[in-house]
Amino acid sequence: MALAYIGLGANLGEPALQLQRAIEALRASPGLTVRAESSFYRTDPLGPPGQADYCNAVVLIETACSPDEVLQRLVAIEDALGKRRDGPKWGSRRIDLDLLLYDQMRIDRSDLQVPHPGITSRNFVLVPLLELAPDLMLPGLGRARDFLDRVGMDGIDRWSR
Repeated sequence: MALAYIGLGANLGEPALQLQRAIEALRASPGLTVRAESSFYRTDPLGPPGQADYCNAVVLIETACSPDEVLQRLVAIEDALGKRRDGPKWGSRRIDLDLLLYDQMRIDRSDLQVPHPGITSRNFVLVPLLELAPDLMLPGLGRARDFLDRVGMDGIDRWSR
């Protein structure tokens, strides 16, 4: 069994509800077991101006599925929850699920990068990730805590559920 971390984000509709629905869908997905979920965080939007704040979280899953199978499940959940893939990069979205880490694997392909390429520069990923795993080492990169120290805590606070 492998451990994988999934990043969740939304800023359209009811973002916290969208994240909760995504977590429920992960729980219902055969072969995936949700082991832990972080608090929800309100974060400044990344990307085009004029967007609403985001709600972000991280979930730890245990799975016998391959990274590609996990990615397929994430895309299916996004589609079921109404994600549109034709908007601007980093634009507003109903739901976004990212495979952040899969055990200590490193994958670098056009369709899948693990660790996720933005993991070291985004506090909205690092804060909930470190909530679940305070001593986490990022494969080939170093301690997650060191990256958060560099990135800082500007623009992030707890989302009141």
